[in-house]
Amino acid sequence: MFHPVDHPMERGWVGRIDGEHVIHLAAQTLQAFFTGGGAREHAVYPLDAIRLLAPVLHPPTVRVFEDQASFEFANPAAIVGPDAEIRVLGEELVLVPRLAAVIGAEGALDGFTAFAEWRLPVAPPPKDRDFALGLGPIVITPDEFDPRPREVVVRVDGDDLLRTKLDAFDWEAARGHAAAGTTLRPGDLLAGPAAGAVTVEPGAAVELEIDGIGVLGHTVLRD
Repeated sequence: MFHPVDHPMERGWVGRIDGEHVIHLAAQTLQAFFTGGGAREHAVYPLDAIRLLAPVLHPPTVRVFEDQASFEFANPAAIVGPDAEIRVLGEELVLVPRLAAVIGAEGALDGFTAFAEWRLPVAPPPKDRDFALGLGPIVITPDEFDPRPREVVVRVDGDDLLRTKLDAFDWEAARGHAAAGTTLRPGDLLAGPAAGAVTVEPGAAVELEIDGIGVLGHTVLRD
């Protein structure tokens, strides 16, 4: 999702990145695009003339996995996109980087994106991660996704504080576990296992980069 820099919108438009440009697609949301809408193309914008937004602004559900057979629910209303300001009610926050899958038509895995799970150490679970879940900057489709271990980097004020690779994860097994006895809807999020954790103090500029997906940037501010 995106909007032109000179035409801000809360929800934005669905777009397809092509080199140094973004093509505006007809779908109202990413969910609508996955379920068959939005093939028609509109205007083309340079990347430096647009702002990227959370790919799924209001997911029906968010499931956070630590392995392919167990998960906890997280707050769909806590989703924030690229360049968001994360407010801290304490001395520090912890960033837990993850890769997330986006559910599309008929409960299938239709995309992957970066997932920044922010935690407040002084709050008891599950309130410790009830306030900010970063998503973005883009969604790559399954044909662009390969199972090789992807590198994850977390930078704080320009310094690499975490550099690792994602562990192997059976996304289809996780999807099947999530779908058992219920219905997965377009826009549901399945966040995979944590790739470490980084403590962040107020005032810091933070970047989560996942190979092939890009950089999800946030700023931590004292509330």
